[in-house]
This record gives sequence, C-alpha cells and structure tokens, in this order.
Amino acid sequence: MGETEDLDQRCINTIRFLAVDAVQKANSGHPGMPMGAAPMAYVLWTKFLKYDPDDPHWPNRDRFILSAGHASMLLYALLYLTGYKNMTMEQIRSFRQFGSITPGHPESLLADGIEVTTGPLGQGFGNGVGMAITERYLAALYNTPDHNISDHYTYAITSDGDLMEGISSEAASIAGHLGLGKLVYLYDDNHVSIEGSTNLAFTEDRGRRFEAYGWHVEHVEDGNDLAEIETAIEAARLELERPSLVIVRTHIGYGSPHKQDTAAAHGEPLGAEEVKLTKEALGWPLEPEFLVPDDVLAHFREARSRGKLLNGEWQSRFSAFEQDMPEEASRFRAALKKELPKGWDDSLPAFEQKDGPLATRVASGKCINALAPKLPQLLGGSADLAPSTITLIEGGGDFEPGQVGRNFHFGVREHGMGAIVNGMAQHGGVIPYGATFLIFSDYMRASIRIGALQQAPAIWIFTHDSIGLGEDGPTHQPVEHLMSLRAMPGLVLIRPADARETAAAWRAAIKLYGRGVPVAMALTRQKLPVLEEANTAGAARGAYVITEAEGGSGAMDVILIATGSEVHVALEAKQLLQERKVQARVVSMPSWELFEEQDESYRESVLPSRVTARVSVEAGATFGWSRYAGDSGVSVGIDRFGASAPGDVVMDKLGINAANVASRALELVAHEPGKAAWDL
Repeated sequence: MGETEDLDQRCINTIRFLAVDAVQKANSGHPGMPMGAAPMAYVLWTKFLKYDPDDPHWPNRDRFILSAGHASMLLYALLYLTGYKNMTMEQIRSFRQFGSITPGHPESLLADGIEVTTGPLGQGFGNGVGMAITERYLAALYNTPDHNISDHYTYAITSDGDLMEGISSEAASIAGHLGLGKLVYLYDDNHVSIEGSTNLAFTEDRGRRFEAYGWHVEHVEDGNDLAEIETAIEAARLELERPSLVIVRTHIGYGSPHKQDTAAAHGEPLGAEEVKLTKEALGWPLEPEFLVPDDVLAHFREARSRGKLLNGEWQSRFSAFEQDMPEEASRFRAALKKELPKGWDDSLPAFEQKDGPLATRVASGKCINALAPKLPQLLGGSADLAPSTITLIEGGGDFEPGQVGRNFHFGVREHGMGAIVNGMAQHGGVIPYGATFLIFSDYMRASIRIGALQQAPAIWIFTHDSIGLGEDGPTHQPVEHLMSLRAMPGLVLIRPADARETAAAWRAAIKLYGRGVPVAMALTRQKLPVLEEANTAGAARGAYVITEAEGGSGAMDVILIATGSEVHVALEAKQLLQERKVQARVVSMPSWELFEEQDESYRESVLPSRVTARVSVEAGATFGWSRYAGDSGVSVGIDRFGASAPGDVVMDKLGINAANVASRALELVAHEPGKAAWDL
C-alpha cells in the first residue's frame, strides 16, 4: 500500500473509530453504518463537496444531508475533522448527552454544517429534493449569462430504511419528473436493518425502481474501493438532466469480527471486547480512545481549503454581480437573511363587507396574489388540489421540466410535499408554501413536526378546515386536527374568522417567516360574511374582543371565545343572549400561539380572570379548550366524526349553531344546568 493509500485508510478508520468510541462511551447509538459508510463519506467530503467551515452559511455551498440520521456520528466526525468551530472533541465525547450539540440524530439548530434535522427515515431524502428545487429556482431568478450566482449540488447519504419509507418514493418520483440533475444521493446498500437481513422485507431491484422514476443510477460493488466510488460520483455529477442514485455495496459494522453484516451492529454499542477486536482487525491503536492522528487531521483541514478557494471565487463573482446589478444583488442578500422589502404588505387586500361572503381559502388566494409581485421569493403549490386550495400565483408560471415558474404541482404526494417544502425553507432564499386539505395534514404530520423542531419557516395552507366542508363526509372532515397541530411545539396555527382576518394571517405568516417560525393556516371551504367588527390588528395578536357586551366590559355576564367560521356563530349567539338580558363579550381567537406571545396585561384585557362564565366554540375536538374556557366554562365542539350532508346541515345537526351556544351560555349564567335550556 502506497503512502497516499495508507493515509486514506487511516482517515477512514479515524471516522470509523470516532463513531465507535463515541457510541461505546455513551453506551448508546448506531456504530454500524458509520463503519461501513465511512469510505464513501470520505471521498465525497475530500474530493467533491463544496463547503467552507469558516463560512458555514456561504450561499453557494453544496448541501449535504445525512438522511440516515441514526448514523449521526458519521456526520459529527466529519464536521470535527474538517474544522467546524463548534464541533469540538469535547462535543464528540459528549455524544448523546444532555446539553451537547451531538444528539442521537442530527439537529440543524445545534451545529453549523448540519443542513437539516434528520432521523425519521425518508425526511432527509425529501429535504434534498427541496434544496435542489430551490437551487434551480434561484438560478433562474438571479443568474445571467454573465453572472453565475446560484450553482451548487445537493448530496445525501441514504439508507435501506430511507428507501423503504413511502415518503422517499414520493420525493424520488417528482425529482425524476423534474429532472433535478444537481441532486446526487449515495445509497448505503448494506443489506441489514434492525430486524435482520433486508431480504425479510425489501427485495425489489432498487436500481431499476429509481431508473423507472427517471433517475440516473450508478453501482459501486465494493464500498471500500475509493477509486470506484470517486468514478461513480463524478459520473453522477456529469448527469445534469437527471438526479442520480449511487448504489454503494457496503458492510454494516465493517471490520468487527463478530458483528459485521449483522443487525447487532446497527443500533447498539459493539461492546468493550468487540471494540478491542475491531481495532486489532483494522490495525488501529487500542489507546487512546478518540484517536485523531496529526497527519489525518492535517489532511482533512487541507481538504477543506478547496472549498475556501471556491468560496473566494464565488465572492468575487458576486461582487461583480453586485456592481452590474445592484438591485438584484440586494434582493438576493435580503432574501437569504429573511429580510422583507419595504412596503411588502401594502397591497394586501383591505376586505370590505361588500366583498363577501367569501371563503377564507378564496381570501387567502387573493392575499397570495397581492403579495407575489412584492415578494418574488414567494412560491409554492399543492398536493394536486390547487383549484380547491386556491394557491396558484397568477402569471407565475409552472415549475416543470424546462420551465422554472412559481407554481409547484406536487401531485397527490402530501408526504413528499411536506419534506420538499421543508428542504426549500432550510435552503434559504425563498418563502415556500405547501397546500392541501386540513384532513390530509395527517399524511404529512411527520414533516410538519420535523419542520417545527428545526424551525424551518414553511407556510402550510390547510383548507376545508371543518365538518363545514359538507358532503364529502367524515373521511374528509377534520375533527381532532386543530388541537393536534396546536399541541406541536414551535408551530403557529392561525384559523381566521373571515377575509379580513385572513389578510392578517398572511401578514403574520410572512413576518414569522422572517423569525424562522413555521405557520399553518386553517381555512374554510364555505363562504363567510366579511365581518364589520373584524380587526386585523387584533387578529395579529392572536385574540381580541370582536364585540363587547352591550353594557360594556363591566357588565359582561359571559365570554364567548370562537375561532374561524364559528366566530359568526358566536356573534349570532350573542344577539340571542341579549334578548334574554344576558351580556356577552365575543372574543375572536385565530391563534393560540400568537395570543400567548402577548403580555399578561393584554391577555387579561381580552379574557379577564374575574369572568369565569366562558364558552369556547370551535367545530373541532373540545379537548384542550379548558385552557381558555376554564374549569367553570364549557366547550361547544365536535367530539365525534362528522357526517355526509350539506355543510350547514352538518353544522346544525352536530350543535354548531347559535341556539346551542346560547343555551350553554345560559346554563352557565343560571348556574343550573338544564334549567335554562334554549328552545331548539
């Protein structure tokens, strides 16, 4: 073995044994994949990947995703060896410990160089598709014959588990359709999953499947053959009309005498004795633990100099771009920083009563098209539902093969859409949205959750938000979904009551994008009046008094708290209560999360603690409404599945009507349940 080959092997073994030692010290983790995939990662990071640890957010860097997030020590080792400042040896030694930046699966908020949070298999696969889409969009928006500003690859290392998950099939299908040539995935084909051999459940020809999706496929028969890996990656990079899958035959737990090629190497430490035997088998010193030879570290630090040089060249190109096209350069910089142009919201519609009745999904569509000219970075699409979700940007063109527009057609692929839109948000430079019916948020819940965890500022547009959608019936009528989304940390849910509140919702969503916060909007299918009382400033605060008790705040007997289409019901109930000399305040609460951000004095002014007679009204699960209705209050909602009938009929039959709300309020005020029942 020559000197170069010897250094290469010692670099690869350094990666392997940093992973082995970290997992052993933590007594927890996944050593097998880093041991098998280290050679392909080494070739990619030293020969191809374009990155600069001293400028980790360089806009034109290549994106690298470890979709197989359980192999996190593979990534942490690479970040340490290549010199990312916050990935220290102390952090490597603190693998999976409380407060470290090296958790069991990579989290993008914790360390530079981690592009996306991964772990749930297939999510990273879809994220990479979103990043490749964004690179192409930004190239179309900013590149000129004289200035090449957006020009990078997106790489990922994926696993058997990634390819088994349905989300990756959806994302792969659309990536192939779009011909995303700057997308290169390395598939760690080690033939082993947690339960044993992949022959137990995963026997199709993966290469031919991806060829059918429209991908270019390369095969590397020996995952330790560095030259073969390099040749395959180079061939993939040259295939600019199709995404590429490089299938690399590896061995999980490579080098372990008793655990290589077994499920035992997947998700548990090798054990002290097996660590010793593995180090002996691969010619690695038994001591010290976490060994990084000086020449190995120097080699990795030298390898990163290529990225620093390329970054410098790009900075020079950008300076020329800035000189020739200062306005476009300024927009590019601002978009990457999530800064909004002056007057971006000036054109948002100021809806009036004469504009109604109007479904909030329709009002949302008008807002999108008012914002689009001011925000060229705003783009998105739906899961084959654009005519129903009203999410097309008029005149924006389609994002299709050979055409780079602002309207995406994700097809009936909610799983894939969720991960792709998250990837677009994490790439930066765009404000992406994805749309479907609220009921189908179930299909993309994992993506919404991962997006919230890493604060990927996507905008989710969920229409047909209640039993009010009508005849499609309970299979399509969301019940528990609003509460489910509210329970998710890091996500802001907004359910506007009318067109005016919808405009406020869009203003809030764009502002929250600037803060890196994902937003979900719940919008109606059915038409609603434009409320004279609706207050966009109040809606932006999450909750506000939409109508006061007739005798003023000091005279109120009961507070009616409602969201979305049920604000109208609450307003009608207030009038019925007034006929019985009961004074009711109506509070519109489009967003719990925005309301909780307000100071205590404001919250108290909207929901004074002295008034304990409260009724919440929402056409969804009542679970959780005690937070605002209180122990003395009641909740009018839907704690069963819906029914197939016209929407207004379903609402009425299931008690979402003014008479029922007024009756429940009267019971509270009378303190005699059943004694003041309304004549229904």
